[in-house]
Amino acid sequence: MIEKHLSACPMDCPDTCSLEVEVENDRVKKISASPLNPTTGGFICSKVGNFTKRLYAADRILHPMIRRGSKGDAVFEKISWDEAAAVICEKFRKIRDEFGGEAILPFSYGGSNGLLAQETVDRAFFARLGASRLARTVCAAPTSAAHAGMYGKMPGVAFEDYVHARLIVIWGANAKASNIHLVPFLKEAKANGAKIAVVDPRLNFTSREYDLHLPVYPGTDLVIALAIINYCRENGMLNQKFIEEHCTHVETLLDAASQYSLQKAANIARVNASDIEKLARMYAEIDPAVIRVGWGLERNRNGGNAAAAILALPALMGKFGVKGAGFTLSNSAAAKVMTNKIVDSVPWDTREINMNLLGKALLEEKNPPVMAMYVYNCNPLATMPNQAAVLKGLQREDLFTVVHEQIVTDTARYADLLLPCVTFLEQYEIKKSYGSYGLHYIAPVIPACGESKPNEEVFALLGRAMGWSDSAFQDGTEQYMKRAVDAIRGLGRPVDLTELKSKRMLNFDFPGPLPVQFQTVFPWTNENKINLTPTTLGDRPYEYISDQNHYPLALISPATNKTISSTMGEYNLPELYVVMNPEDARARHLSEKMRVKVFNEWGEVHCVLRIQPQLRAGVALIPKGAWRKSSLNHLTANALAPDTLGTAGGACFNDARVEIEAL
Repeated sequence: MIEKHLSACPMDCPDTCSLEVEVENDRVKKISASPLNPTTGGFICSKVGNFTKRLYAADRILHPMIRRGSKGDAVFEKISWDEAAAVICEKFRKIRDEFGGEAILPFSYGGSNGLLAQETVDRAFFARLGASRLARTVCAAPTSAAHAGMYGKMPGVAFEDYVHARLIVIWGANAKASNIHLVPFLKEAKANGAKIAVVDPRLNFTSREYDLHLPVYPGTDLVIALAIINYCRENGMLNQKFIEEHCTHVETLLDAASQYSLQKAANIARVNASDIEKLARMYAEIDPAVIRVGWGLERNRNGGNAAAAILALPALMGKFGVKGAGFTLSNSAAAKVMTNKIVDSVPWDTREINMNLLGKALLEEKNPPVMAMYVYNCNPLATMPNQAAVLKGLQREDLFTVVHEQIVTDTARYADLLLPCVTFLEQYEIKKSYGSYGLHYIAPVIPACGESKPNEEVFALLGRAMGWSDSAFQDGTEQYMKRAVDAIRGLGRPVDLTELKSKRMLNFDFPGPLPVQFQTVFPWTNENKINLTPTTLGDRPYEYISDQNHYPLALISPATNKTISSTMGEYNLPELYVVMNPEDARARHLSEKMRVKVFNEWGEVHCVLRIQPQLRAGVALIPKGAWRKSSLNHLTANALAPDTLGTAGGACFNDARVEIEAL
């Protein structure tokens, strides 16, 4: 008999789809959309629709396992949970005694965006160990710094309200790949007469879906935004009344913008000055206008300043106050979760290691050296820059590596100890979205496969195995769910776990289920004003750093409709490819499906060539989230990405400059 269960997707994606899961004899048969979340009802992505490929994969980790072969060979032997906990505790104690707790590095990111999976019992465990802390900055650090410093992470325009806009600017975002539930609202807005402008090195829309495309060269979004600001100032288009009432520190921004004429910005960004002017006039003259700010524009040395300049546009023009006006970036702060109330933890103030520097930390850190790494919610070998250094670090025989994972990932192959992790179909979780507005309750639809366990249960087990009596290691999942809902302050009312379990999704009240910027929500900053030159931008706000690299092609590695992260990359990207513009391919005598070498000073990647006119000249593209097995030489785009840091320690993947030759 087939049973139908409600669920929700906790993956690292803005949409947070409501799901309906069909189960027969404790086995998942089908995953489809549930109408519970009005933003996502009706359809889901193919990635989650095909999630049974991962759930029942041949290399699903079902039991704790210890390495018996060489690192990288993925030869493991089954052991019990008690044996695994004993090995981990013995190793961690020995390393702490010899090198200090900071020689242990916890490594995690957004494999699950649930409230229980991270910064709960894991934090209590590593704080008690005195382990190094991890700066989780591989994504959203520059944009978050700009957003927080300027607006206090004020909630953005809801996707549903895009239908009220007359102008929509999609800047550095590919909705069709990483925000698919915005697309129907874009189509409805277009049918209502809205204009749509796209700022992106690659055009992801058909000719009927957009009105202006600005094919910006990677890393130059800042100068385009500054030129628009300068043009609008020179032509009397700024909203002085709004600026005086709602903004502070405007002069530094205007001074920086005054350095960029339309032509100067066009020369740097390799676009037509007339197109920048057209975008400026459209934005100044059409109301309501909304900007969808993506994360693609932040992945370079100018990313934080670019995000700030773009976020300044609605402030300088007064583009707020009605439905469909303002901006959307991340809405993660809307729920206002007080994470310190979820778990009891000892103070944790040890050294901090930036995750983008993992390769250097494993190979060069000496005070103390990193002697152990515990990986969860992340596949760093497939996702961190300077892939060759990360690989070399993981190959160290003296590095003790624990990986808590669902399947044998690229990183898991180099583990000394593997721990089986549940999927979202086998766990309890509470999920807040960073795109749509809703709080979701997730419950298991099938029993856990094998001996897999959720994060909070594993860290509690390890805490008890260490002999610690802290309450953090005695409580179970139910207690943590109650603590999580009690820690939420942003729904406009108290959250009740019983109600959440019953309704499966609770809505916000701003007042009203959707926010209207400068009507029902205002900046969460001092005096509720917009700070146009926040200290989060550092001591050189709005400074453009030019490209000095001698390799001729800018490499980008965006999300695709198959991979937003490396999750499910094991079957969604079976063959790695690089995309080029026809003009660039002809200049190099390269043709479609040819095997090519993409290279720079950081490394080289061997893959198959695709030629697409939608990608601007001077830019190459290798998709994000690929696994090493998809490449002809077992290296991916990350092997070409520098491990330099941008604003707030953010990653600079799109600063990669490469050349391409036939193999």
